[in-house]
Amino acid sequence: MKRENRRWIRELAYYGSLGLSMALSIFIGLGIGIYLDRQVFQTTPWLTLIFLVMGIIAGFRNIGMAIKKIRKF
Repeated sequence: MKRENRRWIRELAYYGSLGLSMALSIFIGLGIGIYLDRQVFQTTPWLTLIFLVMGIIAGFRNIGMAIKKIRKF
């Protein structure tokens, strides 16, 4: 396989993983918030909302770090 094709495939896989990273960070934050609300503190819906927002922020942070990495090239 040509070097340019390998580079293109590697970049495509990297960009594809960004969506997965965004979704996972949101769902992990949401899951932690739901668990803490229902099982530990019984403060529904406050911890769910707080951890959901933290998951969204983490997802956008991942995208921001990816943009920084792309600009270095």
